[in-house]
Amino acid sequence: MTDNLNYLVIEGNIGAGKTTLAKMLGEQYNAKVILEQFSENPFLPGFYRDPERYAFPLELSFLAGRFNQLRNELPGNDLFGSFTVSDYSFPKSLIFSGATLSGHEYRLFRQLFDIMESQVPKPGLVVYLHNEPANLLENIRRRGRSYEQSITAEYLDRVRRSYFEFMKQRGDIRFLVVESGKIDFVSDKDTFDALSELIFAGNYHYGINRVVL
Repeated sequence: MTDNLNYLVIEGNIGAGKTTLAKMLGEQYNAKVILEQFSENPFLPGFYRDPERYAFPLELSFLAGRFNQLRNELPGNDLFGSFTVSDYSFPKSLIFSGATLSGHEYRLFRQLFDIMESQVPKPGLVVYLHNEPANLLENIRRRGRSYEQSITAEYLDRVRRSYFEFMKQRGDIRFLVVESGKIDFVSDKDTFDALSELIFAGNYHYGINRVVL
């Protein structure tokens, strides 16, 4: 692990494997692991049934929950004394709201996000696991969460486009985009080791960096 990477975020679309990878890296490096408490969001099942009705309260609820969790678990500059890995970043709220909200709701949400973001530490690197919607849908089906089974490829594609639009706009964050659709870092130790080596290789510039294993 490089000395200048103490706060790492694993990002990706729904079903991309970000939580699994965050846990594996945390175990490998004896790191503090921060996992999103998405299952505790009371609006999530309703959103997948009726997105138009539940999108705004869902996104506000996630915004507040992510802010509180990261503020509590990333206590200012103290986090740089040890390695921390998380399976989400605070801007995830803005990314998903870009795929679900529009008009006045999105503008209000963006105002709240901008006020809050400055109070949350930025990661040294964001690893984005990129995968095609068809593969993501299969992953979602296999893990069997009932409220996720109505997710569509169209929605996953909107989320994907929102991620890349965000990454293109943020020259103040290092992004490492990993083409993960044809690799198995869970069952194949050599692949996991190669991916881990890539993540901690360092020398990534601000903005988007792309790698293929």
